[in-house]
Amino acid sequence: MTKREREITDIQEILAILDKCKVVHIGLVDKDQPYIVPMNYGYTYENGQLTLYLHGAKKGYKYDLIQANPKVCFEMECDTMPFEGKVACQYGMVYSSVMGKGTAEIVEDVEEKIEAMAILMKTQTGKDFSFNEQLVSIVNVIKIHVTEFTAKKRPMPEGMKK
Repeated sequence: MTKREREITDIQEILAILDKCKVVHIGLVDKDQPYIVPMNYGYTYENGQLTLYLHGAKKGYKYDLIQANPKVCFEMECDTMPFEGKVACQYGMVYSSVMGKGTAEIVEDVEEKIEAMAILMKTQTGKDFSFNEQLVSIVNVIKIHVTEFTAKKRPMPEGMKK
C-alpha cells in the first residue's frame, strides 16, 4: 500500500466502510485477461475472518470463470467527493475504500444460501429478511473467503473547496 498515512487499521472503522459501501467490484481471472464485475454484497466478520457474499442469476460468465479459477480480488469505495485546488495537481478525491484478495466458491448448500441472502440483504438495507428454499433456488450465491484486505481513507484537505 502506498500513502501509508491514509491506511486504516482499526477494524471497527473498516467494518463501518463495509456497512456503508453498497457495490463491490470483483476481479476474476479470464485466462490471461482480467474480468471485473460490479455486484451488491453482504459480509460477515467473525473470529478475524472476513467473508463476502454475492448473488446473481443462475447462469453467467462469472460463474464459468470462478469454476475455472477461484482466485479473486475486490474493491469497494464510498464517501467519494471531488475537491478543487489552486493548480491541477492539488485537485483530488475524498474517499473511503476497502480492497483485498481471496477465493470464491459457488454455494450449493440450501441452508447456507438462505443465510447468505439474509446477510446480503441486511448489509444492503439494514433490515432483516427471511428466505426459503424456493426463493434461493432461482439465484446463485458466491462466497468469497477473503485471505487479505486493506482499507484507506482520504479526508478533505484543510482549506480545499468542494
